[in-house]
Amino acid sequence: MWLLFRLGGWYTAKFDGVVFVRTERFPRRQRGLRVVAVLAASAVAAVPFAPTAGAQQQGKVLRVALTTGIDHLNPFTASLSAATQVGRFNYEFLTLPSAEDTQPTGGVAESWKTSDDKLTWTFTIRQGMKWSDGKPVTAQDPAYTFQRMLDDENARTANGSYVTNFESVSAPDDKTLVIKTKAPQASMTSLDVPIVPKHIWEPIKDLNAPSTDEMAVVGVGSGPYLVTEYKKNEFVKFKANKDYWRGAPKVDELQLLQFKDAEAAVNALKQGEVDVINRLTPTQFDALKGEKNITTNKAPGRRYNELIVNFGVKNVADQPIGDGNPLLKDIRVRKAIAQAIDTQAIVDRVMSGYGQPGTGVVPAIYKAFTWTPSDTEKTKYDIAAANATLDQAGFAKGADGIRVAPGGAKLEFRLAGHANRPFDQRTAQFIGGWLKDIGIAVKQELVSDDELDDRTTAGNYDLAISGYGTSPDPDYALGLNTCAARPNAQGNGGTSATFFCDPQYEELYKKQLTEFDPAKRAEIVKQAQAVLANQYVDVVLDYDNVLEAYRSDKFASFTKQPQPDGAILEQSGYWGVYGATPVDAAAANSEDSGSNTGLWIGIGAVVLVVLVGGGVLLGRRGKSADDRE
Repeated sequence: MWLLFRLGGWYTAKFDGVVFVRTERFPRRQRGLRVVAVLAASAVAAVPFAPTAGAQQQGKVLRVALTTGIDHLNPFTASLSAATQVGRFNYEFLTLPSAEDTQPTGGVAESWKTSDDKLTWTFTIRQGMKWSDGKPVTAQDPAYTFQRMLDDENARTANGSYVTNFESVSAPDDKTLVIKTKAPQASMTSLDVPIVPKHIWEPIKDLNAPSTDEMAVVGVGSGPYLVTEYKKNEFVKFKANKDYWRGAPKVDELQLLQFKDAEAAVNALKQGEVDVINRLTPTQFDALKGEKNITTNKAPGRRYNELIVNFGVKNVADQPIGDGNPLLKDIRVRKAIAQAIDTQAIVDRVMSGYGQPGTGVVPAIYKAFTWTPSDTEKTKYDIAAANATLDQAGFAKGADGIRVAPGGAKLEFRLAGHANRPFDQRTAQFIGGWLKDIGIAVKQELVSDDELDDRTTAGNYDLAISGYGTSPDPDYALGLNTCAARPNAQGNGGTSATFFCDPQYEELYKKQLTEFDPAKRAEIVKQAQAVLANQYVDVVLDYDNVLEAYRSDKFASFTKQPQPDGAILEQSGYWGVYGATPVDAAAANSEDSGSNTGLWIGIGAVVLVVLVGGGVLLGRRGKSADDRE
């Protein structure tokens, strides 16, 4: 049986499963005759031709739609959400949050213990684990990973807060890792740091070199999936790690395919071009309910969205940076902005109820650590109160309704956000309207994710819509707002959410890290969030629900975190894609033998039928929202 496959103007012919030829692109009106001629010649010559990448799926493939950017594949510097997921798939962690309840479970370390004074942690390294090049995973690898973070500020870019309290790291033998801390550290079983192979990364001197992003491709890994190919702003491809210590995944290949926006990704899901998608808008999520062969999933989210305010930001050396409006140094102006923002309206009108109003930087999914302000602590939405705050500060309204500072400068601020993110687009409109009501002019500047990341890292903004994914342990969320999280003079070596640096907050941050009593630690974590909120350097807008969907004709189930009703993709770990279970292959093929890659038409021995139209569109992938982890 002859089969003819068309993908975007390319044609491939195969006979009894053997691929013979791939045609070139040519004008639509010429395709029929050209393809007939090529196939006829191929049938006579019967010379096999190797299929091109993407022409057809080999084995079981899981295709994940991305609507967020990837900044780096280098696990030391990757900070955007999709990029950190690449690290989670490719590299195992010392320990990681379990799928069941997000409590610590073993990874590279199979067990651990701490000394009576809580200053020395001893991890026993799992025996039998191997890197994908066949070399054993030993204690030397985590020792190198953490030591590199201690020695090299660029290695601390993504996860530096985890090691600031480390005194020393050593590997007395290949199965023992010893970490000594300066003070007790409650997050030692929640170090969200990919463990890299020492023999691959040790020779690399400059971790900011662009070539380090290729190390995940040409290097080696130990996770459930191994990176095989990367094309910036388009895709990352993985193969299943058949030697993974937990057992090989049930799929052979994982693909992260980047789309320019959620609408393009939704269309791809409907057409069977991708298998699973998250970051759906409420409208998209509701529209997919009841769609044939598509299952939706809603779960509490681990992300928060925020409005950050440039209060006169500085780098880690306390040098002023950026071009923020100096009027925002006045806490009364920042307070008025916070008073003018209706977080409940954002949940109701932007998120259609799929979320909760924000309070602190630890989302509501982590109930023990979430800050719920009292009536006296809470900054309530109150336009009249916001106007009164500015009146009392001496900012009078001009004839045009815009307030003027005592020195004559107008309260006019730039509002930056993600151009391709519906949340930012709608929220920017609401914020602009609310601030106009209190005499503040807003100029929207919605830009690409790369540009927004560059602007906020350099301090070149007044107001900006941002957000972070958090971890079950609150240390990461709090650490994003510490003095040490700020970048250096070159803009490297730190990942700060706000550029906040406050003595009271620093003291609380250190105190919670040394407290092992869960209830006492939770109280300190809440106090730290209150200090941050009361300085009005950011306004936590909401905690999103996770809104996802997948092709249930292709995949029967995914491992959720936490179980049984958690997220599939928005996880701290790799459980969703690792536990992806395809439906019976024979049943899937009988339903739709080619929906993954295109349309095949049978060609008999006597009659040749040529497909001229149809096919699938894969050219919609592109940049989307900056999405920090």
